[in-house]
Order: sequence, then C-alpha cells, then structure tokens
Amino acid sequence: MTGQGSSRGTLYVVSTPIGNLGDMTHRAIETLLKVDLVASEDTRVTGGLLTHFGIDVAQTSYHDHNERQKSPMLIEMLLDGKSVALVSDAGTPLVSDPGYRLINEAWANGIDIVPIPGASSVLAALVVAGFPTDSFCFEGYLPNRSGKLRATLNALASERRTMVFFETPHRILKSLPILLETLGDRDIFLGRELTKKFEEKIRGKISEVLLLIEKRNLKGEIVIVIPGIGHG
Repeated sequence: MTGQGSSRGTLYVVSTPIGNLGDMTHRAIETLLKVDLVASEDTRVTGGLLTHFGIDVAQTSYHDHNERQKSPMLIEMLLDGKSVALVSDAGTPLVSDPGYRLINEAWANGIDIVPIPGASSVLAALVVAGFPTDSFCFEGYLPNRSGKLRATLNALASERRTMVFFETPHRILKSLPILLETLGDRDIFLGRELTKKFEEKIRGKISEVLLLIEKRNLKGEIVIVIPGIGHG
C-alpha cells in the first residue's frame, strides 16, 4: 500500500461536460482556476472550454501518443509543489482516455490525487436505457476489426451484467449485424449526442434498431447499452 501526502502538489482528475456546457460543475471551475497547469487530451478542445468559463491557465497536451514522455514532467512539477489538473476532451478522464500511467506514477510518488466528479456518458446512457443497473460492465470502444469484434462479443455472450460500449457513427452499421449474430436479437439502447442539442435515444431489438438507422448518416459519438443474458 502506498500512502498519499499533502506536502507535495495535488493532481486533480477533473470531469468536464460531455456536450452541454451547463453540466460543468462549480467545483470543476474552481479547481481549474487555481491549478498551475492543465494537462489536456487536446489543448484546442479544452482551450474552448476554458475560454467559455473565463479561465486563464497554462495547458500542456497529454494524450495516448505522448503519455509516456509527459508523465515524468508532470510528476516532477507535482513533486515541486505545483498543482495539475488532468482533463479529457469530454467527460471523466481515464474512461477510455489516457491517464492511467500518470495516476499510477502519482501513487508511487506519494502525490495526492483528488477526483472532481462530473459528467460521464457511460452513466448517462446506463440510467436512461431501462436495463438492470445493479451490476454492469463497461467494455470501452468496440474493436474496429470484424474478427476481433466477433471474438470479443462471443466472449461476452454469456455475460449476465448489463454491458456498456462506445462506438463511432461510421462503424455502427458494421457493428450491429455482428452484435445480432453473436448475442442474438436482444434489446439494445443507443444514445447519440447525449446532453447535446440533437440528443437521440433509440431502444428496441437489435434487428429493429438496425433497420431504423441503416439508411441514415449518423453523426456524433454513440453509447450502446445491452442487457446481459437472461434479462426479461
């Protein structure tokens, strides 16, 4: 077990809106106003958010491709007593986003890590899907190769918990037929553009949803929720 001390700087894991800026919490704003640096998945995206809320703070990029190089620099800052906020482009950091390495190294160096909770597309979709929520699993983005996707879903075919996935709009029409093939014609929920102006929620059998969207050019990130085997 590794303890966390208060003599060093603090690493804040700050959730930001998944679309609707009204979901930004007061605590998130207060935190971003007081830190020395914001580690952002995309500084342009976070820059727009900071400007909207009148927050003037330095940023550095922190994403999948530079996580290994940037983590030591951020840890050094934190050890020197500086405070750092980690944010993703939208929602809660580390949920299918970079950050694990930094958090792990912060623990190893006795740095205090403070979560600043907020929006999460996983939970937003889960609570409106209408499937059991007492036990669920989050599987991240569905694999983009059909063979790996089929293998992943075959492994989940006997899962009893409600399952939550991310998917992109240009892949959804390829994913749904394989979901139907591997899991059977179960109920499914698609949440698209959640919290945004054109939010859309679709629920039905996988075959029904496939017919409903096959002629459409969907845009925006999609969250899929599927009940486990034996539901209903």
